[in-house]
Amino acid sequence: MLKSLKRVALKSLKTGGLFSLIKHSKWRQERLLIIAYHGISLEDEHEWDPELFMHPEIFRDRMQMLKNLGCTVLPFGEAIRRLYNNDLPENCVALTFDDGYYDFYKVVLPILKEFEFPATVYLTTYYVQYNRPVLDSVCSYLLWKAGNTTLDLMKLTGKNSKIYLSCADARDSVNNHLLEFAQQNNFSAEEKDHLAAELARQLKIDYEALCAKRILHLLNPEEVRHLGAEGIDIQLHTHRHRSPLNLQLFRREIVDNRKSIEQMTGSTATHFCYPSGNFDQTLFPWLEELNVVSATTCDPGFASRTSNPLLLPRLVDTSTLSPIEFEGWLAGVSAALPRRHKTYNMGVTALEENSVVRSHSQYERM
Repeated sequence: MLKSLKRVALKSLKTGGLFSLIKHSKWRQERLLIIAYHGISLEDEHEWDPELFMHPEIFRDRMQMLKNLGCTVLPFGEAIRRLYNNDLPENCVALTFDDGYYDFYKVVLPILKEFEFPATVYLTTYYVQYNRPVLDSVCSYLLWKAGNTTLDLMKLTGKNSKIYLSCADARDSVNNHLLEFAQQNNFSAEEKDHLAAELARQLKIDYEALCAKRILHLLNPEEVRHLGAEGIDIQLHTHRHRSPLNLQLFRREIVDNRKSIEQMTGSTATHFCYPSGNFDQTLFPWLEELNVVSATTCDPGFASRTSNPLLLPRLVDTSTLSPIEFEGWLAGVSAALPRRHKTYNMGVTALEENSVVRSHSQYERM
């Protein structure tokens, strides 16, 4: 209901000329809209998770809107410098992509080149080096793709339970059970991949065919090198997609991440994105000691000169955001409208919390 009312209100405000008024205002010129994306579908990923993946045509329409509305799309580093120097052009936008999925190389890059837009990829590097699907995502995707079928957990985890995968709650329950099983048994990345492959076999899905398409894969090193050569900005997102509240482990996440990026691109990464939007004030001095210039969250809003550079808000653009809502954000109007608050964990997830207390040898195994 709130979303429908918001769309009606935005259409009325646009018709009344408020979009144009705010878009050309001093208020908007002094603010930077950082837009975040996660994945652009290779096949049907947007049907599985529309909050995470977007259809390529919708993404292209978004880029066309940026062009049509005269937005200035700046490289992220330049945008941050000019924000704090009070030197932003009108309707300034920066584009960011989290995690570094293969679809960026396959789908997004050609569209960005078509519009001549710069972009930043916040890259998690462990699964760049071990280039197989990430367990958290691929199990959920496989369970969704299987449709209405029954899964016998005894054959996967030894649990005496058969679950009918007819609804999202059932699939989520199985997915959480599989992740907990892998964590409790301290599975290595290879063992996690074997678990995903066995799940696919039980569901009668061709896992290797899925892997051949690179669905839910991150970029590989050669692709990262090519993106760097094409002018795509590759920045920090931790090595293992974790932000442990332990100085030594957190430092290692950034150092490993930065070293890997530098080896592939020849550039030193100084901008950071909190994995899953999770942040904690404990991390701020550590990031400063590691020479991190900025850090972005998943909290919606515009960045201004008064923004803490280690708590920069972003608009997370998803398939569920209508064109009028997206345009409202570009103009600066949507920021003033009420919205349901999406809760992003201010501390650490259970996985990250456990990674703090486990031994370093266990931590090494992902």
